[in-house]
Amino acid sequence: MKKYINKTVKSILVVLVLFGANSCGDSYLEDVDRYSIDSENYFNSEDDYYQALIGAYDLLQATYVNVILGEIASDNTLCGGESATDVVGWQQVDDMIHTPVNSELRKLWDWMYAGVNRANFILEFQDKTDFEGREIIIGEARFLRAYYYFELVKWFGPIPLKETRFQLGDETSLPRASVSDVYALIEADLKYAVDNLNYTAPEVGRVTKGAAQALLGKAYLYQDKFSEAATVLNNLIVNGPYDLVSDYDTIFENDNENNIESVFEVQYSDAEGAGFECLQCSEGNVAVGFNGIRNYNGPLFDSGFSFNVPTQEVVDAFEADDLRKDVAILDIENWAALNGATFGTGYEHTGYYNRKYIARKGDLNTGDQNLTNPNNYRSIRFADVLLMAAEAYNRGNIDDTKAQQFLNRVRARAFGDTNHNVTSTGVALTDAIANERRVELVGEGHRFFDLVRTGKAAQEIDGFTAGKNEVFPIPFEEIQFSNGNWEQNPNY
Repeated sequence: MKKYINKTVKSILVVLVLFGANSCGDSYLEDVDRYSIDSENYFNSEDDYYQALIGAYDLLQATYVNVILGEIASDNTLCGGESATDVVGWQQVDDMIHTPVNSELRKLWDWMYAGVNRANFILEFQDKTDFEGREIIIGEARFLRAYYYFELVKWFGPIPLKETRFQLGDETSLPRASVSDVYALIEADLKYAVDNLNYTAPEVGRVTKGAAQALLGKAYLYQDKFSEAATVLNNLIVNGPYDLVSDYDTIFENDNENNIESVFEVQYSDAEGAGFECLQCSEGNVAVGFNGIRNYNGPLFDSGFSFNVPTQEVVDAFEADDLRKDVAILDIENWAALNGATFGTGYEHTGYYNRKYIARKGDLNTGDQNLTNPNNYRSIRFADVLLMAAEAYNRGNIDDTKAQQFLNRVRARAFGDTNHNVTSTGVALTDAIANERRVELVGEGHRFFDLVRTGKAAQEIDGFTAGKNEVFPIPFEEIQFSNGNWEQNPNY
């Protein structure tokens, strides 16, 4: 966790990655004996719980791959890179030809289950030692477990579910839980977090009551529980300490991290280097380097690997006079002409880059800009909360007037006036909210799942097959290890 949370115990909490190899090549079976920590020699003090909590936070940094793939899988971006064989797993997802043999999807599975297991480790021994503020640590652990499970269920559908650490043999006996059962645990965890956390965190970057409310509202929305989503999100809007940053141009800059609009941020640092053989080992936001401008030489930005390049379609989705367009999307040819910059063109070059998450000069004190960039990921922004609330009130047939108010609050900042307010109702308002989510949140990894949960993915995403691509395949190795216990997702 960035500069705010010390990660000295990362090595002793190397997780037992579920049912397969871990992210750096060691096998799950080898890790079981090597990293044995039980109730007899741990969780005997407040510091033990705190250090274990750091380990649970650590896997948030691996969600860079979730964000990149969430964009690449959608109609917002193309995979890009150097060539058609550069990070083949991403290229396959971009073209909707991915199979159960996909190293990038396996990383996502492994890393999110690593996060679940670290949170479960704390919760398994949550009652062993009492101390003042214990309920806050438990609340954070339950939020983190919910966060990781939410990522897993939205990517893979029915998944193995457990509230204590996964053990050897679970893969052959534990069933894949239904989506509704997974969400039931997510809801229970987040309700506990809401009840036991405060709007102000003990340290910058740690989970708050507001983050738990926002994720709970999002979980409800993904299940079409519109009334429940409207209630919790409206409570957050009315009673929480959040607001929109007045200048959209500043939101994604390093000197404006953890601002008033940030409901939850994944903290990154340039404190440690990493290599391509172990990207999860990086303390930095790896996505920033992958998104970067190929062979760039010029002011403001640093170069990168030209992945995740925005399409002309998403550029055209912005209305005239929308102030967000040039903040979200970098038109590299226009920029180069105005600033005397030079750049290279990679595979599927569109002329555009995800300006929110590309490296700026001066970002780093140490390390490799492409692997250790300190730019935080704004996982849940207040603008997202407003738009989720608007959707819940509209799609739930609860109150279109209130939905308009939340939507127009976002649009007023986008255009700098109220002349662009939306006055439509019903289905037209539903479409307006969906379009607003696309342009407000472009580059932030939400678009694919918004299309899937609203039933629009097949008509918007090239190559998307209804009845198949709503979820991704369980990694081939996991199906093998289950010895027939788990069936693959349909049509994979």
